[in-house]
Amino acid sequence: MSKNMLNGAQVIVDYLIQEKVPQVFGLCGHGNIQFIDALYERSQEIKTISVHHESVAGFMADVYYRVSGRPTATFTSCGPGSANLPISLANAFLDSVPFMAITGNVPTSQFNRGAFQEMYRHYQADFPSTVRTMCKKVFQPTRGEMVPLAVRQAWKTMVTGRPGPVVIDVPFDVFMEAAAEEAPKAAEWSANISSRCGADPEGVEKAVDMLLAAERPVMLVGQGVRYGGAAEELRKLAERLQIPVAASASGLGALDVNHPLALGLVARAGHYQANHATRQADILLALGVRFDDRTSSSWIPGYSFTIPPTRLIHVDIDPEEIGRNYPVALGLMADVRTFLRQVHAELDRRDNLFKKSDARKKWLAQIDGYRKEWDKFVAPGFSDDTTPINPQRAAAEIDKALPADAILVSDIGVHHNWLLGFCKPKRPDSLIGSMGFGPMGFGVAGVMGAKFAAPDRPCVSVCGDGAFFMHANVLGTAVEYNLPVVWVVWNNYAYASIRGLQRGYLGGRELATDFKHPETGQRYNPDFAAMARSCGVEGVRVDRAGDLGEAIRKGIAANRPYLIDVDIAADVNPSGAGIWELPGLGQSKAGIGTRFQPG
Repeated sequence: MSKNMLNGAQVIVDYLIQEKVPQVFGLCGHGNIQFIDALYERSQEIKTISVHHESVAGFMADVYYRVSGRPTATFTSCGPGSANLPISLANAFLDSVPFMAITGNVPTSQFNRGAFQEMYRHYQADFPSTVRTMCKKVFQPTRGEMVPLAVRQAWKTMVTGRPGPVVIDVPFDVFMEAAAEEAPKAAEWSANISSRCGADPEGVEKAVDMLLAAERPVMLVGQGVRYGGAAEELRKLAERLQIPVAASASGLGALDVNHPLALGLVARAGHYQANHATRQADILLALGVRFDDRTSSSWIPGYSFTIPPTRLIHVDIDPEEIGRNYPVALGLMADVRTFLRQVHAELDRRDNLFKKSDARKKWLAQIDGYRKEWDKFVAPGFSDDTTPINPQRAAAEIDKALPADAILVSDIGVHHNWLLGFCKPKRPDSLIGSMGFGPMGFGVAGVMGAKFAAPDRPCVSVCGDGAFFMHANVLGTAVEYNLPVVWVVWNNYAYASIRGLQRGYLGGRELATDFKHPETGQRYNPDFAAMARSCGVEGVRVDRAGDLGEAIRKGIAANRPYLIDVDIAADVNPSGAGIWELPGLGQSKAGIGTRFQPG
């Protein structure tokens, strides 16, 4: 390599620095040591965060973006190193979160020879086939000179249109080969591209006509509003037209849940005022929503939605989502923030915006009645003082203990449903969870990504005992990088959400879902607090609801890694106004209200 040429690894690192990536998350291996060496050369400009499992790197990169709005990158080695990444890749892909996964592979001279850790039996160096369904695109440069093109195209693909992760799979020798005299100029290739497309003007006019004519309008918001930066425009439209706002699980927090027009969660365990409003709406404006089975009560009419006769206006940056699960009265491909700004501009041109004001007042008064019924339905759980702790009470105590600027990162499990029901996120990044792929470990590891993104804000993970035990290696990473995060281990001694399905659908035939001691038959788990202390993390145990809030406050104030092992009851499952169906096994029952039948 001539002295004035950058090698492939150096080109990638330089491009990341140009894109203002502050750190990369990953794990070493023989396949990526040249890339790590390029990071070493530029260590004053980009930090390297070494983790103890590759999926942890992906989860950290994922949540880093959800908090900061800026993509980062991961690095993994060939074979099993990169094969540990697809879980977090798929999670980011289904939740539309971008990060760049830089994976090492065997040298090109060894392609198709069955070299150590080569996937070769179907196609040479075939890691790309492993992740093709789990990212937006895979790039595999096989010569140094191909790297500049790959890295700039990968970055553009990642951040334009519907965001999502990309993979650059780089053979060992390509990291070392001469690639270019300089990396591509990021400012020239990607800085001037905007994917914030608007809806067609006639569509905007029609949407405004439909909203102004509606008597029972509802807006339904998803992740596209939260991470599309559209929260302020949403609030202004809701207040301007007095339209109530319901949220999917991924949309909670787009509008402060305490806002008088906020309805809360639409889902199988959703709030009564939310589900009962959306299923009665004459016009439903859906913004950045997928209409998945959990939000839509398994698409069974009358529980979450009744489309038709409800007329659906569906706005999404990805046209593939429009008309996927419900017919639309109006479908518009657009960035939701741009669309909402278009709506405001159209309203500025209109007169008599409040022709339907009396109907709107009546509609909002009805909804207030539904809200009171919900509050009465859930009231007993807030005062329950049993041990183990009532899960509804635990969710409420966690919510009350968190400062206004806290970031709560939830893992996957029954606790996530309780948090969605009874935490009150005030801003788009107050409560972060995974709703597409749903991998255990997302919150256990992701909370560290949140802390890198927002070092001055309290970052708390609520994670099940099952997920925490799978990913307890995070304790070491938090100590190594002095990350003052708090883990609240929701310890119910079971894979409790699945045990709930066995009880609800299989007549209580439980197997492989709870943790018991072989000699006593009593519930069993490791002592998570002691485990934490053995790693240099402060660890405490809580078994009374009244002590949980104070433990969280102490954990945040400690300003060091902190774990709270909480004894939570596993025999109570969240209930709400929707239902869920496991085809072939039957439907659950709504906890409040009945199926809506349009007149």
